[in-house]
Amino acid sequence: MLLLNGSVFMPSVLTLIGIPGLQSVQCWIGIPFCVMYVIAVIGNSLILGIIRYERSLHKPMYIFLAMLGATDIALSTCILPKMLGIFWFHLPEISFAACLLQMWLIHSFQAIESGILLAMALDRYVAICDPLRHTTIFSQQLLTHIGVGVTLRAAILTVPSIMLIKCRLKLYRTTVISHSYCEHMAVVKLAIEDVRINKTYGLFVAFSILGFDIIFITLSYVQIFLTVFQLPQKEARFKAFNTCIAHICVFLQFYLLAFFSFFTHRFGSHIPPYVHILLSNLYLLVPPFLNPIVYGVKTKQIRDHVLKMFLPKKP
Repeated sequence: MLLLNGSVFMPSVLTLIGIPGLQSVQCWIGIPFCVMYVIAVIGNSLILGIIRYERSLHKPMYIFLAMLGATDIALSTCILPKMLGIFWFHLPEISFAACLLQMWLIHSFQAIESGILLAMALDRYVAICDPLRHTTIFSQQLLTHIGVGVTLRAAILTVPSIMLIKCRLKLYRTTVISHSYCEHMAVVKLAIEDVRINKTYGLFVAFSILGFDIIFITLSYVQIFLTVFQLPQKEARFKAFNTCIAHICVFLQFYLLAFFSFFTHRFGSHIPPYVHILLSNLYLLVPPFLNPIVYGVKTKQIRDHVLKMFLPKKP
Protein backbone atom coordinates (compact mmCIF):
# COMPACT_ATOMS: atom_id res chain seq x y z
CA MET A 1 0.00 0.00 0.00
CA LEU A 2 1.60 3.29 -1.14
CA LEU A 3 0.72 6.78 0.06
CA LEU A 4 0.77 9.45 -2.66
CA ASN A 5 0.13 13.04 -1.55
CA GLY A 6 -2.25 11.88 1.16
CA SER A 7 -4.01 9.36 -1.11
CA VAL A 8 -3.65 5.60 -1.10
CA PHE A 9 -2.55 3.70 -4.20
CA MET A 10 -4.16 0.26 -4.65
CA PRO A 11 -4.99 -0.44 -1.00
CA SER A 12 -4.66 -4.07 0.06
CA VAL A 13 -6.83 -3.67 3.18
CA LEU A 14 -9.98 -1.63 3.79
CA THR A 15 -11.68 -0.76 7.06
CA LEU A 16 -15.44 -1.02 7.63
CA ILE A 17 -16.50 1.27 10.46
CA GLY A 18 -19.98 -0.20 10.87
CA ILE A 19 -22.78 2.32 11.41
CA PRO A 20 -21.43 5.90 11.37
CA GLY A 21 -22.43 7.79 14.50
CA LEU A 22 -23.64 4.71 16.32
CA GLN A 23 -20.34 2.95 16.99
CA SER A 24 -20.87 3.18 20.75
CA VAL A 25 -24.10 1.15 20.60
CA GLN A 26 -23.22 -1.23 17.74
CA CYS A 27 -22.79 -4.11 20.17
CA TRP A 28 -26.47 -3.75 21.13
CA ILE A 29 -27.64 -3.28 17.54
CA GLY A 30 -25.91 -6.56 16.72
CA ILE A 31 -28.24 -8.49 19.04
CA PRO A 32 -31.49 -8.03 17.06
CA PHE A 33 -29.54 -8.42 13.82
CA CYS A 34 -28.19 -11.75 15.06
CA VAL A 35 -31.67 -12.87 16.15
CA MET A 36 -33.05 -11.98 12.71
CA TYR A 37 -30.25 -13.93 11.04
CA VAL A 38 -30.81 -17.04 13.17
CA ILE A 39 -34.57 -16.95 12.49
CA ALA A 40 -33.90 -16.41 8.77
CA VAL A 41 -31.55 -19.42 8.55
CA ILE A 42 -33.79 -21.71 10.63
CA GLY A 43 -37.02 -20.60 8.94
CA ASN A 44 -35.74 -20.85 5.39
CA SER A 45 -33.97 -24.15 6.11
CA LEU A 46 -37.22 -25.51 7.51
CA ILE A 47 -39.12 -24.51 4.38
CA LEU A 48 -36.38 -25.99 2.18
CA GLY A 49 -36.53 -29.26 4.10
CA ILE A 50 -40.32 -29.49 3.92
CA ILE A 51 -40.40 -28.81 0.18
CA ARG A 52 -37.49 -31.21 -0.43
CA TYR A 53 -39.02 -34.20 1.33
CA GLU A 54 -42.75 -33.64 0.76
CA ARG A 55 -43.49 -34.82 -2.78
CA SER A 56 -46.91 -33.12 -2.86
CA LEU A 57 -45.08 -29.78 -2.73
CA HIS A 58 -42.95 -30.45 -5.83
CA LYS A 59 -44.90 -27.83 -7.77
CA PRO A 60 -43.69 -24.58 -9.41
CA MET A 61 -44.99 -22.33 -6.62
CA TYR A 62 -43.11 -24.25 -3.93
CA ILE A 63 -40.00 -24.83 -6.04
CA PHE A 64 -39.73 -21.06 -6.51
CA LEU A 65 -40.25 -20.68 -2.76
CA ALA A 66 -37.36 -23.10 -2.16
CA MET A 67 -35.17 -21.08 -4.53
CA LEU A 68 -36.11 -17.93 -2.62
CA GLY A 69 -35.27 -19.56 0.71
CA ALA A 70 -31.85 -20.73 -0.49
CA THR A 71 -31.09 -17.26 -1.87
CA ASP A 72 -32.16 -15.62 1.39
CA ILE A 73 -29.84 -17.85 3.42
CA ALA A 74 -26.92 -17.09 1.10
CA LEU A 75 -27.64 -13.34 1.03
CA SER A 76 -27.85 -12.92 4.81
CA THR A 77 -24.77 -15.13 5.32
CA CYS A 78 -22.75 -12.89 2.98
CA ILE A 79 -23.27 -9.89 5.24
CA LEU A 80 -23.99 -10.81 8.85
CA PRO A 81 -20.92 -12.78 10.07
CA LYS A 82 -18.59 -9.96 9.03
CA MET A 83 -20.99 -7.36 10.40
CA LEU A 84 -21.09 -9.05 13.79
CA GLY A 85 -17.29 -9.24 13.69
CA ILE A 86 -17.30 -5.44 13.43
CA PHE A 87 -20.01 -4.89 16.05
CA TRP A 88 -18.92 -7.41 18.68
CA PHE A 89 -15.26 -8.30 18.16
CA HIS A 90 -13.83 -5.05 16.73
CA LEU A 91 -12.60 -6.69 13.53
CA PRO A 92 -13.22 -3.96 10.93
CA GLU A 93 -10.43 -4.84 8.48
CA ILE A 94 -11.21 -6.64 5.24
CA SER A 95 -8.86 -7.30 2.34
CA PHE A 96 -9.59 -5.44 -0.88
CA ALA A 97 -10.15 -8.71 -2.76
CA ALA A 98 -12.52 -10.02 -0.07
CA CYS A 99 -14.40 -6.73 -0.14
CA LEU A 100 -14.93 -6.99 -3.91
CA LEU A 101 -16.03 -10.63 -3.51
CA GLN A 102 -18.53 -9.70 -0.80
CA MET A 103 -19.83 -6.86 -2.96
CA TRP A 104 -20.30 -9.16 -5.96
CA LEU A 105 -22.03 -11.86 -3.90
CA ILE A 106 -24.40 -9.42 -2.19
CA HIS A 107 -25.48 -7.68 -5.39
CA SER A 108 -25.70 -10.98 -7.27
CA PHE A 109 -27.98 -12.56 -4.65
CA GLN A 110 -30.10 -9.40 -4.59
CA ALA A 111 -30.54 -9.69 -8.35
CA ILE A 112 -31.28 -13.43 -8.10
CA GLU A 113 -33.96 -12.78 -5.47
CA SER A 114 -35.56 -10.15 -7.69
CA GLY A 115 -35.60 -12.60 -10.61
CA ILE A 116 -37.21 -15.29 -8.46
CA LEU A 117 -39.90 -12.86 -7.30
CA LEU A 118 -40.64 -12.08 -10.95
CA ALA A 119 -40.90 -15.81 -11.72
CA MET A 120 -43.28 -16.27 -8.78
CA ALA A 121 -45.48 -13.43 -10.04
CA LEU A 122 -45.60 -14.96 -13.54
CA ASP A 123 -46.44 -18.35 -12.00
CA ARG A 124 -49.42 -16.82 -10.14
CA TYR A 125 -50.46 -14.98 -13.31
CA VAL A 126 -50.63 -18.18 -15.36
CA ALA A 127 -52.21 -20.16 -12.49
CA ILE A 128 -55.07 -17.65 -12.14
CA CYS A 129 -55.47 -16.23 -15.63
CA ASP A 130 -54.80 -19.40 -17.66
CA PRO A 131 -55.08 -22.33 -15.20
CA LEU A 132 -55.62 -25.03 -17.83
CA ARG A 133 -52.20 -24.39 -19.36
CA HIS A 134 -50.32 -23.86 -16.11
CA THR A 135 -48.89 -27.38 -15.88
CA THR A 136 -47.91 -27.35 -19.54
CA ILE A 137 -46.23 -23.95 -19.43
CA PHE A 138 -44.38 -24.33 -16.11
CA SER A 139 -42.73 -27.63 -16.89
CA GLN A 140 -39.71 -28.98 -15.06
CA GLN A 141 -37.53 -27.91 -17.98
CA LEU A 142 -38.79 -24.33 -17.78
CA LEU A 143 -38.19 -24.21 -14.02
CA THR A 144 -34.60 -25.30 -14.61
CA HIS A 145 -34.13 -22.67 -17.32
CA ILE A 146 -35.57 -19.96 -15.06
CA GLY A 147 -33.23 -20.93 -12.21
CA VAL A 148 -30.18 -20.91 -14.48
CA GLY A 149 -31.33 -17.74 -16.26
CA VAL A 150 -31.83 -15.57 -13.18
CA THR A 151 -28.50 -16.77 -11.76
CA LEU A 152 -26.56 -16.05 -14.96
CA ARG A 153 -28.27 -12.68 -15.41
CA ALA A 154 -27.26 -11.63 -11.90
CA ALA A 155 -23.69 -12.91 -12.13
CA ILE A 156 -22.99 -11.49 -15.60
CA LEU A 157 -24.48 -8.04 -15.02
CA THR A 158 -22.75 -7.49 -11.67
CA VAL A 159 -19.26 -8.63 -12.73
CA PRO A 160 -18.47 -5.46 -14.78
CA SER A 161 -19.15 -3.23 -11.77
CA ILE A 162 -16.49 -5.16 -9.84
CA MET A 163 -14.04 -5.08 -12.76
CA LEU A 164 -14.56 -1.33 -13.22
CA ILE A 165 -13.47 -0.80 -9.61
CA LYS A 166 -10.52 -3.16 -9.83
CA CYS A 167 -9.20 -1.97 -13.19
CA ARG A 168 -10.08 1.75 -13.25
CA LEU A 169 -9.81 3.00 -9.68
CA LYS A 170 -6.23 3.11 -8.40
CA LEU A 171 -6.09 6.11 -6.05
CA TYR A 172 -8.25 6.33 -2.93
CA ARG A 173 -8.56 9.31 -0.59
CA THR A 174 -9.03 6.91 2.35
CA THR A 175 -9.31 3.20 3.09
CA VAL A 176 -12.12 3.69 5.62
CA ILE A 177 -15.58 2.69 4.35
CA SER A 178 -18.47 4.39 6.17
CA HIS A 179 -20.56 1.26 6.00
CA SER A 180 -20.99 -2.11 7.69
CA TYR A 181 -20.48 -4.12 4.49
CA CYS A 182 -18.88 -3.60 1.09
CA GLU A 183 -21.54 -1.79 -0.89
CA HIS A 184 -20.79 -0.68 -4.47
CA MET A 185 -21.29 3.06 -4.10
CA ALA A 186 -19.69 3.16 -0.65
CA VAL A 187 -16.45 1.83 -2.17
CA VAL A 188 -16.67 3.90 -5.37
CA LYS A 189 -17.00 7.13 -3.37
CA LEU A 190 -13.57 6.49 -1.82
CA ALA A 191 -11.78 6.91 -5.16
CA ILE A 192 -10.15 10.14 -6.29
CA GLU A 193 -10.47 9.43 -10.02
CA ASP A 194 -13.49 10.13 -12.21
CA VAL A 195 -16.16 7.63 -11.12
CA ARG A 196 -18.96 8.66 -13.50
CA ILE A 197 -18.65 5.41 -15.46
CA ASN A 198 -18.93 3.39 -12.24
CA LYS A 199 -22.00 5.34 -11.11
CA THR A 200 -23.62 5.11 -14.53
CA TYR A 201 -23.11 1.37 -14.76
CA GLY A 202 -24.45 0.94 -11.23
CA LEU A 203 -27.62 2.79 -12.23
CA PHE A 204 -27.88 0.71 -15.41
CA VAL A 205 -27.70 -2.58 -13.47
CA ALA A 206 -30.21 -1.39 -10.87
CA PHE A 207 -32.80 -0.33 -13.42
CA SER A 208 -32.19 -3.20 -15.85
CA ILE A 209 -32.77 -5.74 -13.08
CA LEU A 210 -34.95 -4.23 -10.35
CA GLY A 211 -36.70 -1.80 -12.70
CA PHE A 212 -37.42 -4.46 -15.33
CA ASP A 213 -38.62 -6.98 -12.75
CA ILE A 214 -40.90 -4.63 -10.84
CA ILE A 215 -42.58 -3.42 -14.06
CA PHE A 216 -43.48 -6.96 -15.11
CA ILE A 217 -44.47 -7.95 -11.56
CA THR A 218 -46.83 -4.97 -11.44
CA LEU A 219 -48.31 -5.79 -14.85
CA SER A 220 -48.81 -9.41 -13.79
CA TYR A 221 -50.71 -8.45 -10.66
CA VAL A 222 -52.82 -5.85 -12.45
CA GLN A 223 -53.94 -8.61 -14.82
CA ILE A 224 -54.43 -11.01 -11.90
CA PHE A 225 -56.69 -8.55 -10.05
CA LEU A 226 -58.71 -7.85 -13.19
CA THR A 227 -59.24 -11.58 -13.66
CA VAL A 228 -60.06 -12.20 -9.98
CA PHE A 229 -62.66 -9.43 -9.82
CA GLN A 230 -64.40 -10.90 -12.86
CA LEU A 231 -64.93 -14.28 -11.18
CA PRO A 232 -68.68 -14.85 -10.60
CA GLN A 233 -68.45 -16.51 -7.17
CA LYS A 234 -67.35 -14.60 -4.09
CA GLU A 235 -65.63 -17.65 -2.61
CA ALA A 236 -63.60 -18.16 -5.79
CA ARG A 237 -62.53 -14.52 -5.74
CA PHE A 238 -61.48 -14.74 -2.09
CA LYS A 239 -59.54 -17.99 -2.64
CA ALA A 240 -57.69 -16.63 -5.68
CA PHE A 241 -56.87 -13.36 -3.93
CA ASN A 242 -55.75 -15.16 -0.77
CA THR A 243 -53.14 -17.17 -2.69
CA CYS A 244 -51.51 -13.89 -3.77
CA ILE A 245 -51.43 -12.08 -0.42
CA ALA A 246 -48.18 -13.67 0.76
CA HIS A 247 -46.48 -12.89 -2.57
CA ILE A 248 -47.66 -9.27 -2.50
CA CYS A 249 -46.34 -8.79 1.05
CA VAL A 250 -42.93 -10.18 0.06
CA PHE A 251 -42.78 -8.06 -3.12
CA LEU A 252 -43.65 -4.85 -1.28
CA GLN A 253 -41.17 -5.22 1.57
CA PHE A 254 -38.33 -6.24 -0.80
CA TYR A 255 -38.77 -3.52 -3.43
CA LEU A 256 -39.74 -0.68 -1.09
CA LEU A 257 -36.61 -1.23 1.01
CA ALA A 258 -34.50 -1.75 -2.13
CA PHE A 259 -35.46 1.49 -3.84
CA PHE A 260 -35.37 3.54 -0.64
CA SER A 261 -31.84 2.31 0.10
CA PHE A 262 -30.76 2.78 -3.52
CA PHE A 263 -31.97 6.36 -3.88
CA THR A 264 -30.88 7.57 -0.43
CA HIS A 265 -27.33 6.34 -1.12
CA ARG A 266 -27.15 8.37 -4.34
CA PHE A 267 -29.42 11.35 -3.77
CA GLY A 268 -30.11 11.52 -0.02
CA SER A 269 -27.19 13.66 1.10
CA HIS A 270 -29.44 15.40 3.63
CA ILE A 271 -30.30 12.09 5.36
CA PRO A 272 -28.06 11.28 8.38
CA PRO A 273 -25.52 8.55 7.48
CA TYR A 274 -26.60 6.24 10.31
CA VAL A 275 -30.20 6.28 9.02
CA HIS A 276 -29.08 5.25 5.55
CA ILE A 277 -26.71 2.53 6.78
CA LEU A 278 -29.35 1.10 9.15
CA LEU A 279 -31.86 0.98 6.28
CA SER A 280 -29.28 -0.66 4.00
CA ASN A 281 -28.66 -3.32 6.64
CA LEU A 282 -32.37 -3.88 7.17
CA TYR A 283 -32.86 -4.16 3.40
CA LEU A 284 -30.54 -7.18 3.36
CA LEU A 285 -31.72 -8.73 6.64
CA VAL A 286 -35.47 -8.12 6.79
CA PRO A 287 -36.54 -10.04 3.63
CA PRO A 288 -34.72 -13.28 4.62
CA PHE A 289 -36.15 -12.88 8.13
CA LEU A 290 -39.75 -12.14 7.08
CA ASN A 291 -40.13 -14.38 4.03
CA PRO A 292 -40.37 -17.72 5.90
CA ILE A 293 -42.72 -16.14 8.46
CA VAL A 294 -45.00 -14.68 5.78
CA TYR A 295 -45.12 -17.87 3.73
CA GLY A 296 -45.38 -20.04 6.83
CA VAL A 297 -48.43 -18.13 8.04
CA LYS A 298 -50.19 -17.46 4.72
CA THR A 299 -49.48 -20.68 2.80
CA LYS A 300 -51.73 -23.42 4.15
CA GLN A 301 -49.67 -26.34 2.84
CA ILE A 302 -46.46 -25.02 4.43
CA ARG A 303 -48.27 -24.14 7.66
CA ASP A 304 -49.87 -27.59 7.92
CA HIS A 305 -46.53 -29.37 7.46
CA VAL A 306 -44.83 -27.16 10.05
CA LEU A 307 -47.60 -27.85 12.56
CA LYS A 308 -47.44 -31.57 11.76
CA MET A 309 -43.70 -31.50 12.39
CA PHE A 310 -43.85 -29.76 15.76
CA LEU A 311 -47.28 -30.92 16.94
CA PRO A 312 -47.57 -34.54 15.83
CA LYS A 313 -50.92 -36.19 16.36
CA LYS A 314 -51.17 -38.60 19.24
CA PRO A 315 -51.84 -42.21 18.22
